[in-house]
Amino acid sequence: MTDAMALVPGLATAEAEPEADAEALTALADWSVRFSPAVAEDASDGLFLDISGVDHLWGGEAQLVSDYRARLAANGIFMRCAVADTPGAAWAFAHFGKGAEIIVPPGGQADLMAYLPPAALRLEPEAAAQMERLGLRMLFQILGMPRAPLARRFGQHTLMRIDQAMGRASEALTYRRPPHPWFARLAFFEPISALEDLQRVTRDVAAKLCARLEREGQGARRYRIAFHRVDGQALPLEVGLALAARDPVRIAKLFGPKLETIDPDFGIEVVTLEAEEVEPVAGRQVRLDASAEAAVEDGLAPLVDRLSNRLGEGRVWKSAPVQSHVPELSARPAAPLAPVPPRAWNPEAPRPMRLFRQPEPLENVMALTPDDPPRQFQWRKRVHRVLHAEGPERIGEEWWRGDIDETDVRHVRDYYRVEDQEGARFWVYREGLYEAGAPARWWMHGVFG
Repeated sequence: MTDAMALVPGLATAEAEPEADAEALTALADWSVRFSPAVAEDASDGLFLDISGVDHLWGGEAQLVSDYRARLAANGIFMRCAVADTPGAAWAFAHFGKGAEIIVPPGGQADLMAYLPPAALRLEPEAAAQMERLGLRMLFQILGMPRAPLARRFGQHTLMRIDQAMGRASEALTYRRPPHPWFARLAFFEPISALEDLQRVTRDVAAKLCARLEREGQGARRYRIAFHRVDGQALPLEVGLALAARDPVRIAKLFGPKLETIDPDFGIEVVTLEAEEVEPVAGRQVRLDASAEAAVEDGLAPLVDRLSNRLGEGRVWKSAPVQSHVPELSARPAAPLAPVPPRAWNPEAPRPMRLFRQPEPLENVMALTPDDPPRQFQWRKRVHRVLHAEGPERIGEEWWRGDIDETDVRHVRDYYRVEDQEGARFWVYREGLYEAGAPARWWMHGVFG
């Protein structure tokens, strides 16, 4: 900096802020979603956008690039941009090509890159410096060399970069969101801000995307909409479906309650919609018999979708069986409409409708003999007289998992289904085997009905 200020006395300086630069680049990547659903950061000052299949929304690649640069320039951000078949070629022309906007014809990167410097390949510093010392200042001097001597002199990384730029090898990019083709966009001549307009454009963009899904016989379980404001900020919303679907009216209704949270500020100029978790969906014939039982898609699925998007996905679920004879381990939360596994719970070993997360102790338990079911017990400060009992069903904990001593009888339970004088039915158990002189311990584990 001292040398620079000696040459330019009035030089303005500022402290470097790498963290702030990284945050700004991430924000710019999120903003760029309006142009492509697949955006990857190229630290520390670049972005990769995969515009395959979306450039027609602007009328072509040239119009997309022009619109992109104009919007950035309006916000004080000036950039160089290149469009090519591969990320490596696009990077090379954006950094070393002549002009701020370069569009390479399909398959034409090899001829045009021949007159770029070797640094355009994103080589390792040592390899680039060695090429400079040897007088290799143009890529055509390198591209014509035999591969084996080239690898021995400049490293295998150089060959990889050449192949990536020419399209002979793929390049893995880390996208902010996984790239996929299910993307729709609407742009407006004038910004919109009224809630009614937001609802209308939500239906319109959903109809546009769902039409594509229907043509391909696909449906999606998750939709993400983003409202792009005039100031460049993107306001995203997301809804999930229990079953893959492509009904635009239903999807728009799920977004409806969430649209009230959108702050349009000076207006919304672009809306984008993405479909995720896309899977084949077979078309269903409309039922001719109106009295027939409604299909799941007609009845329960829309209700589950409304509840899940209003309450949260983790709050709507059903119990699914697990291969375990221990009661508290024999079930797990599952998606509300997930298919039932072929092996469900054993019908000969009924379980209570309400199984307590933790068994609750019983007091003042009376039994005729230590191995008999209880005749009377006190639970939650109330005495219950048992009229009918069934059991025992002996259950031992899963000692083979390694964390339980198989010789410890306290891990053995004798369960009984009992009914009291008022008709209430309970699931109780005695802990451990009978031992002379040791009082039996009884627990309440669930309630039937």
